[in-house]
Amino acid sequence: MTQAAASFATSGDQVHIVRTTERQRDLDKLPSVKTRRWVMRRKAQVVAAVRNGVITLPEACERYHLSEEEFKSWSTLLDSHGMHGLRATRIQEYRGGAAE
Repeated sequence: MTQAAASFATSGDQVHIVRTTERQRDLDKLPSVKTRRWVMRRKAQVVAAVRNGVITLPEACERYHLSEEEFKSWSTLLDSHGMHGLRATRIQEYRGGAAE
């Protein structure tokens, strides 16, 4: 059973108790669904969330408008090269594209 934590929301002079589940708190820590600029930290957060079961791969793809191929490339680059592998500016170097 999932535990719910109490938090408080205020509206004018009224106080409302809002209960959130652990899963909701974990989802709230993820990048915004409106994210358009994917820096390496945000990519890593999404990969970690899928790997840790916070969200499923299909949920992540739908939530962030990603293809499975794009997500899998993030995962592979993270495994192969760490956080720096997720840099968009180094993508050709890590994928074997341009030679130095």
